[in-house]
Amino acid sequence: QVQLVESGGGLVQAGESLRLSCAASGNIFRIIAMGWYRQAPGKQRELVATITSDATTNYVDSVKGRFTISRDNAKNTVYLQMNSLKPEDTAVYLCYAEHRNGNWARRDYWGQGTQVTVSS
Repeated sequence: QVQLVESGGGLVQAGESLRLSCAASGNIFRIIAMGWYRQAPGKQRELVATITSDATTNYVDSVKGRFTISRDNAKNTVYLQMNSLKPEDTAVYLCYAEHRNGNWARRDYWGQGTQVTVSS
């Protein structure tokens, strides 16, 4: 089992910044990637950014150049630094962890979600 606890959401104005944190605990040794999805009302869940165990990162095009995902292995924590926020970034942001067991079977774990609201 893996537990994910998120923090750092809030209400900001357009152009401002926020940093989300996601702390992992439990059976973290087989986590091969972590990242963030977001879910806006009436829209499909969207993968925002990922970071693998070897620190390879990927971003959805709409956040490239504005968001940065990083990890602190000592704290088992992944961060999403969000700069130049736009109203269209408003969503619930969910941290996830991709876990593989000894048979390489995949199981994803999810945080509780944190609300990010960007006003214009």
